[in-house]
Amino acid sequence: MNPGDVNLQQLLEQAQLMQQQLVSAQQELNDAEVEGRAGGGLVVATVNGSGELLELKISPEVVDAADPAETADTIADLVIAAVRDAVRAAADLQQEKLGPLAQGLGGGLGQLPGF
Repeated sequence: MNPGDVNLQQLLEQAQLMQQQLVSAQQELNDAEVEGRAGGGLVVATVNGSGELLELKISPEVVDAADPAETADTIADLVIAAVRDAVRAAADLQQEKLGPLAQGLGGGLGQLPGF
């Protein structure tokens, strides 16, 4: 074997290991739950690590029976803000779990001769 030749067996083993790590990280993300809050906790959105909305809690304190139209707008704004906050937290978690794997991919094939 020449020094510049690629060891395909070793490359295959590395790819299989990375695939196992990726599957494991994805399962951890699906099992994880993160929260986003708005209005000082008046609205709380819970998403899994993949960003799927699991639960939404709205405090009764948000409801103003004297002004239902304004209340509806306020609740809508708070829900959007809480969900965005939760999805942002999920994205941070994804980066934490998947970032090292992506860096491994970036340093893998790109450093091999002919790739």
